Formats: sequence, C-alpha cells, structure tokens
Amino acid sequence: MKAVNPILMGGKEILPLIEGGKGVAVSTGVSAGYWSAAGGVGTISVVNADSYDDKGNIIPQIYHAKTRRERHEELIKYAISGGINQARIAREIAGPNAPIHANVMWEMGGCETVISAVLEQAKGTITGVTCGAGMPFRLSELASKNGVYYYPIISSGRAFNALWRRAYKKHPEWLGGVVYEDPWRAGGHNGLSNSENPLEPQDPFPRVLELRKVMRQYGLDNIPIIMAGSVWWLSEWEDWLDNSDLGPIAFQFGTRPLLTKESPIPQAWKDRLRTLKEGDIYLNQFSPTGFYSSAVKNSFLLDLKARSERQVTFAKEPEGDMTVPYEYGARGRVIYVTSQDREQIAGWEQQGFTQMMLTPDNTYVFVTPEQAKSILKDQADCMGCLSMCRFSNWSQHGPEYTTGNRPDPRSFCIQRTLQDIAHASGEHAQEVVDHNLMFSGTQGWRFNADPFYANGFTPTVKELVDRILTGY
Repeated sequence: MKAVNPILMGGKEILPLIEGGKGVAVSTGVSAGYWSAAGGVGTISVVNADSYDDKGNIIPQIYHAKTRRERHEELIKYAISGGINQARIAREIAGPNAPIHANVMWEMGGCETVISAVLEQAKGTITGVTCGAGMPFRLSELASKNGVYYYPIISSGRAFNALWRRAYKKHPEWLGGVVYEDPWRAGGHNGLSNSENPLEPQDPFPRVLELRKVMRQYGLDNIPIIMAGSVWWLSEWEDWLDNSDLGPIAFQFGTRPLLTKESPIPQAWKDRLRTLKEGDIYLNQFSPTGFYSSAVKNSFLLDLKARSERQVTFAKEPEGDMTVPYEYGARGRVIYVTSQDREQIAGWEQQGFTQMMLTPDNTYVFVTPEQAKSILKDQADCMGCLSMCRFSNWSQHGPEYTTGNRPDPRSFCIQRTLQDIAHASGEHAQEVVDHNLMFSGTQGWRFNADPFYANGFTPTVKELVDRILTGY
C-alpha cells in the first residue's frame, strides 16, 4: 500500500487520521488525548460530556428544576462544565502542541452558548471545532472569534456551497477542513436529503469529487476533505491517497476507536461489538431530531420499529373504509377504523398492547400500559437537550418553548438512553446495552471479522493508529 503521508491541516502537520466525535460521554478527553498523541487528531465530544468530582468520580447529570426551561439551563451548565473538563484532560495527555478538536451538534440544545463558553473558559486547549447535524451557518463566526479552526460536517457539495456563500466566505482563514460524512454509512445522525433513497447507498468518490470541485471554485484547493463513514482499512481507500483530483484527504474513524483500552464505553458495550454481524447495523428514522441515524439493531431499535408498526389511522365518524367502530377508554369513547385494522388491534390487545397513544400524524400507536407510563415520564422530564425535539415537543425558542406539535410517542428520549448506555455498569450492564440506543457506523460488524481483534484482543489507541497506518 502507498505510504500514509502527513498533511497540513489547521496550521499543523498531522497524520491524516481523525478520531470522529461520538456523542454523550463517548469521545472523552482520554481517548482524544491519546489519539492526538499518536500523531492524528483526537476529538472530544461537547454534547453533555462528563464532569468529575474531587475524587475523580463522574458527576451524575441530575435535574432538579420543575420547568423544562429551568432544566434546560441546568443542562447547559452541565455541558459547559463537562466540555471544559474533557478539553483539559485531552490537552494534558496530548501535550502542548498536538491538535485537539471539539465536536458539537448544531441541533443540540444551547449549542452556541455551550461551545462559546467552552472555548472561552478552556482557552488554548482546543484547536478546532467540528459541527454537523444541521446547517451550522454561525460556526465560522464562533470559531474565528475564539481563534480556532472550524470543520463543518456536510454530506454534499451543495450543502457546503450554501454554507460558504452565506457565511464561511467571511472567515476563510479559519476553515481547517471539510468533513464529508457519508449519509448512508456513517454512525450516528446522518444528512440524508429528501431526494436520496436510504436503501440505495451512493458511491462516495463522485460525491467527494463534486465537493472538491465546489471548494476549488472558491480557491480552497489545499483545504483537506475528511472522509467519514465506512472507513475501516486504508488499503480499501488507497486510490484516494495522493489523488490529484481529490486533493488533500484525511480519514475519520468513529467506530473503530470504540474498541480500545482507552475507550470509556462500558465493557458490556465492547463485548457486544465483537458479536456484530453484517446487517446488524440499522439506518432508522426514529430519532427525535428528525434525522436518519445509524445504530445497532438491538432490542431497543426493534421495539421502536414494532411500536410504529402497531399503528392505525382512524376517523371520528364513519368515513371511507374506516367504518368499523372501536370503543376505548373508561368512558367508552369510539373511533372508526378499517376492518383489517380492527382485527390487528384485537391481536395487539391479546399481546398486552392495550394503551393507545396519539401521534402528530393523527394516528394511534398501541403500547403496553408500562410503556405508556415510561414514555409519558420521559416526555415530562424533558430538559431540552435538542434545539427542537419531536418526542417531547420542546423548542429552545420562546416564548412558549414548544414546537407547536403533539409529542410523538413513536420516538424516544435520546438524552436518557445515551446517558444510560454510556454509564451502564454492574450485573445488568448487558441488558442496559441491549435496551438503549447504540450508535455505530455500518462497518461495525467488522470487529467480529477483522483478525486484528481475534482472541479478544483490545488495542491501545496507539496500537490502533499504528495498525491503521499499515493499511489494515
């Protein structure tokens, strides 16, 4: 394989190997610090990162306020404190000159407030900010104000063109790179457009080539493009290296760093990664963000899928095919459904799915009474972790702080489930891992197939980086 040569990015010469930012409490200062120390670029997540007490114990993120708006302020304080903690840890491990990136999600609650405070209060620890999950028009302004490079995460040349023309052209000197996150293959939230079929992945090469053509229109020939999604062995991407058509290229690894000694995820999660098979990662649309997301097809996702399938349309009066009455509730209220749906409802009720929950689409889903109680509690406990949430109908914009839509019981509280899986411990850890959201890129099944991980081997971050440099 061709040699993997250093590139110039963000004013520093680095190996073109980037650690992808991974949500709540997963991309920590420890993992990021060691990745940067190995010669690449480590990335901390500033999405509700963990803070620690004087003894080094994780401070649980418990919310005491009675209103969502007040809990939202608590959440912002937790996020700022955690981001500062992780940035300082990463810097201490990586040394004074290594690059450290911070990753934020543009659609996370209080994004601008959080990243601005972290950059100001932990000045000198972070050299770049990566940001996706939305159109982060103000990213360039926030980064340049604090003297750090910015790295937008996009999924098409068209998206970058819009960002550049509207905002980024005002701060070209601080553009460190552009992350192309493949919307079919990357883990976590993906940027599939309405015109793209989630079941028909496109070859990333022409899409990245189109992105480079857009960038060249603006004189950005030497700004690296960071390929993210489905990158496992660099030997499979050899034709991208030193390719004059593509220009400088770096590669982002999000899934592979999960299984290292420095990775903070629970052992039960690491064990589960070793058992994945091709087809076990599922591109779904259950996220309360409204984006598609890629995650392991565990009991949690299967339950969400089954919940949406236990769904019927209805009419309040006989209408069209909906002429069969269905009586529900203590007061004997009646709706009208099709004869086929009435038969399905009877079967669901026999299985214990007796509770109806109304959706924003004016349909009913059927759940167990226990599920209904859990859904309603999660909605009531909402702390505004997203700028807008379809599960709880929260919006961070006043004066009502609501999207104006009905909360959607087909979705879930993403903050709770990500906190639960990231901190799973004890004898029930495996059960917790199976019943919560487990993000993964579509190549996650390769832990089970890659000989590097044979016989239960878990590498250090340095060993993983060295292995990647061999092409495998």
